Amino acid sequence: MKVKFYGTRGSIPVCAPEFQEFGGNTTCVQLRVKETNNIGIFDAGTGIRDLGKDYLSSGHQQKEIFIALTHFHWDHIQGFPFFAPAFIKNQNINLLALGWGKRINCLEEIFKTQMQKEYFPVQLEKMGANFNFMLLSETKKILEPEVEDPKPVIVSTNKHKHPGGAYGYRIERDGKVFVFCTDVEHGDSIDDSVVKLAKDANLLVHEAQYTTEELKEKKGWGHSSYEQALEVAERANVKVLVITHHDPDHDDEFLKKREIECQERFKDSVLAREKMEIEF
Repeated sequence: MKVKFYGTRGSIPVCAPEFQEFGGNTTCVQLRVKETNNIGIFDAGTGIRDLGKDYLSSGHQQKEIFIALTHFHWDHIQGFPFFAPAFIKNQNINLLALGWGKRINCLEEIFKTQMQKEYFPVQLEKMGANFNFMLLSETKKILEPEVEDPKPVIVSTNKHKHPGGAYGYRIERDGKVFVFCTDVEHGDSIDDSVVKLAKDANLLVHEAQYTTEELKEKKGWGHSSYEQALEVAERANVKVLVITHHDPDHDDEFLKKREIECQERFKDSVLAREKMEIEF
C-alpha cells in the first residue's frame, strides 16, 4: 500500500509563502493498493481538489471510489465540491461514515447543505456522478474483494473525543495495517482505545495541532499535542508515525523545529507535507 498526503492543515487553509513546505490545504489522504492501482480517500478537505486532478490526469479509472470520512467539520469536507471525478457522468462515488449510529441521521443532507444554491453554484444532484451515502452504525466492515484484487480489506473504526464526534480508521490488508487518527483529544491521559486501534500498525497517521503548552489553553478544542502523538506511537508499537493536521498559525520554520524534536524521541517519525508519499 502507498499513502499520499494531499491536505495536511487543520482548521482552515493557508497560502502564505512561509507555509509552502508543509502545505496549506486541509485534510485529505489517499491510500493506493499497488497491485490494482486503485485508490481510497480519507476526508475531503481542500486537498481533495488536487487529488481529483491527479486522478484524472493519470488516466486511471476505477468503477467505484470510496471516500471515508472521520467527521464533518468544514476542514474535512469543504473540498468536496471541487473534486473533479464527482462531475463525471456514471462515476460511482461511495461516501462512507462508519460507526455513527443514530447521531447523524442523513449523510447526504450534510453534503447537500454545503452545496445549496446560497453557498455554491452547483448543487449536489447536478454534479454528474452516482453517489452512494453509506452511513453505517457498525464499527467494523470487511470489504469484499474485487476480481482484480482477491485480498479482502478490513475497515475498523474507533470513536474518540472531539466536538461533534469523530472516528479513527484502521485499514488491514494482506498483513499490512494503516491507521488514520485525526481530530482527537486525549485529555489528561492517552485514550487507551486509540492505542488499541493503532496497535502494531505499519503506518500511523496521528494529528498534533498543538504543542504541550498550547494545548493547556486549548482544552475542549478536540486536538492533540506532539507529545501525545508520540506516546500513542510508542505504546502501540507502530513502525512509522506521520504527524498531520498542522495548526494554521504554525509556519514551516516552526514545524521543522517540532519535527526534529519528535525524531529525537521517535526516530521513525515525520511531519506530513503535501504530496509526500509513504509506501509499506
